[in-house]
Amino acid sequence: MTIPTSTYRIQFRNGMTFDRATELVPYLQKLGISHLYASPIFTATKESTHGYDVTDANEIDPAIGGRAGFDRLSAALQAAGMELILDIVPNHMAASLENAWWRDVIEHGQESQYARYFDIDWSRRLTLPFLGDDFDRAVEKGEITIKADPQSGKPALAYFDSYYPLTSASWQGREAELLALTDPTAITQLHEEQPWQLMNWREARSALSYRRFFEITGLAGVRVEDPVVFEDSHRLILSLVRSGAVSGLRVDHVDGLADPLGYLQQLRTAAGEGCYITVEKILADGEQLPEEWPVSGTTGYEFIAALSHVLIDDTKIDTLRLAYESATRERNDVEAGLRAARELMVDRNFAGEFSRLLSLATDAAGLEHRNFGEAELHVALRELLIAFPVYRTYGQAAGMPLAGEERLLSVLESVKHSASPAALSFLQALLLGAVSEEGEVLAAEFRARFQQLTGPLMAKSVEDTLFFRNHVALAINEVGAEPLPHAFSLAHFHQEMQTRLQHQPDAISSTSTHDTKRGEDARARLYTLSEAPDEWAENVTRWQQLNQERVQELADGPAPEPAVEWMLYQALAGVWPATLQPDDRTGLDALCERFIPFVEKALREAKLRTDWAESNEAYENAVLDYVRHLFSAENVAFLTDFSQALQPFIRAGLVNSFTQTVIKLTAPGVPDIYQGCEALDFSLVDPDNRREPDFATLVSQLDADAFPDFTSQQGWLSGSLKQQMVMRLLHLRRDHAALFRFGDYEALQASGEHAEKVVAYARQSETGALIVIAPRLIFADAQWADVSVALSETLSHRKWLNVLNGETYAITDSIALENLNYSAPLVLLSS
Repeated sequence: MTIPTSTYRIQFRNGMTFDRATELVPYLQKLGISHLYASPIFTATKESTHGYDVTDANEIDPAIGGRAGFDRLSAALQAAGMELILDIVPNHMAASLENAWWRDVIEHGQESQYARYFDIDWSRRLTLPFLGDDFDRAVEKGEITIKADPQSGKPALAYFDSYYPLTSASWQGREAELLALTDPTAITQLHEEQPWQLMNWREARSALSYRRFFEITGLAGVRVEDPVVFEDSHRLILSLVRSGAVSGLRVDHVDGLADPLGYLQQLRTAAGEGCYITVEKILADGEQLPEEWPVSGTTGYEFIAALSHVLIDDTKIDTLRLAYESATRERNDVEAGLRAARELMVDRNFAGEFSRLLSLATDAAGLEHRNFGEAELHVALRELLIAFPVYRTYGQAAGMPLAGEERLLSVLESVKHSASPAALSFLQALLLGAVSEEGEVLAAEFRARFQQLTGPLMAKSVEDTLFFRNHVALAINEVGAEPLPHAFSLAHFHQEMQTRLQHQPDAISSTSTHDTKRGEDARARLYTLSEAPDEWAENVTRWQQLNQERVQELADGPAPEPAVEWMLYQALAGVWPATLQPDDRTGLDALCERFIPFVEKALREAKLRTDWAESNEAYENAVLDYVRHLFSAENVAFLTDFSQALQPFIRAGLVNSFTQTVIKLTAPGVPDIYQGCEALDFSLVDPDNRREPDFATLVSQLDADAFPDFTSQQGWLSGSLKQQMVMRLLHLRRDHAALFRFGDYEALQASGEHAEKVVAYARQSETGALIVIAPRLIFADAQWADVSVALSETLSHRKWLNVLNGETYAITDSIALENLNYSAPLVLLSS
């Protein structure tokens, strides 16, 4: 297996094609990248912006260049000595008429050869929740008619541009009659004869008959645990791996699968031991990947969480929390907020999935002759789901692994006072396989469904609800972060790195992805709010006063309310370009154009006063008007004040950016550079973070012979300094791969008055040693003064090369920092 020394993630589509990526290969080679890491490349729905809505897993999408374009990219990578990692999507496909498998299921129902490819409940008709209104009203309004399908010529139920195929038995021999049919009653009768039913999209929450990806009804779950389905959906993927064109796979949403271990074992066997495989998996604090999984590790969200322990000031974060409570005039009970978010998911957003689980449990209880009612079972199941602290357990048909059993018993213990002991005992038996032989079939299905539901519940309640409601510190509202308040410490970070080296040294280390809530440099800047909470709170109060006249009083309260104002100013502070001036109308207009969709998404994800399903237009419009005013030419006083007040946060944020970049490139794991993040990235949540970077500028400004110049203000603000640093360290990793892959991790201790302003560690192997010293918490005191870093015996009395400036030093047993540039990380190599 070739383990990458680094990866570079490229988002295909939205203008990015194979041929355009091929043009970037020389740049990536110059940067020091070993593996290009591609978003899904298989044929997806027309106009797809991301590729996760696959319609044909065995075709490379013509929209981005097809097989010919892929082969040109593959050849260019091989010529440059680089390899390719593909993002694959085994959990779901597009529930779209463009998907031939799905279309066949619609036309033939359970008789379709693909009826068991999708995770469909065939005890009822297949639900198609794609109408904007109820079926009967849509027919009455003439929105649903019978027309010949333009592709097949067969009669179909037409809804605008969608043509839903009819079963042959319902139309053969009466084509002319049906095509002339305009009677709503007759159309409704024909609809009743189909193995599917069209319905209002709002009914999906409670009435869906197929497993979906999270809350997205347009993505249907695939039964990849079935060997036939695995083979049919992986034919091209495995062909590319076996041909050598692809050397690695990134498995999307592995927790969505019925049997992740079984799938990964099947994938490993089929792809071979030489294929580098990672999984998209969110790990809770202290949680590790199951040891038996045959993969190199995760895609790195836990690494982002670990970095927050370096860059958050734990001594002042509580002051920021108190300032937020003062500004919002209410207590910020995060634990209660988390429970409320989870209750909302169980009771509303995933009501259909919950009902199916409850039905399975009720049927199993009947078989087992358990003596409790459905109401008691409902409460017990609900409490168990709400209390579940991780994405899922990994029980199989053969039973539950010990770690999963311990987790379940712990959760059951935590809810024993909230539900019927008998009902909880029965759920324990179902999940642990302690039922009769007669009930095991139902128990196995219940266990699989339960495990497939806890992940989406966790993600949607935490990442896509709580993190859009609780605005104390947006930097820590990130994918993979712990939702409840907790301590931040260097000791915890060092422990996480040692654990990472032990459990998944070849996992990907990310700081930005296509799913992160904000770009890595926006997050680095917002970490600094924890260093200056009083100053930040004073700024927010002043800005609120400057814009007070734009707050509208609505029947349900002010718009925006104080908590949302706090969020708006913080989000704007994070995304504000480092060089943007308050009188730059073009720059402000461009920023506003990006910021408005973010605000709309943030309000709807919060699900408090508006929602995706039922939008509150009056509220949304009032908040968006407030936001537009922030950017308006007439708001000079605010823009000038905001820009000036932001400068110390910008400066400290850039130092944080360098520190997190150096750590990512030298700590255990395989560093991933998300497209454009080798320079500065102040992006917002998707789709903003999926915009194509300015590759032309990135290519033109990279000087392969230059060292990073930490005295250049232009280099700081343009991102070229970060880019040069990334290039130097990527080449270092490539040239000393064994050191970074196998080298020990040792935390180094700093001493002196400002010792807390340093993070230091060493990597050592038989082939060499590396020392990393980087600044932290420098918002108020930008100096290292009398700080020194002690070296262990194996690091002492050696000659060292400063990788970032080319200088060499002879060092005894410590490194004094007082005469060094606090903003320039030290990366010292000794071989």
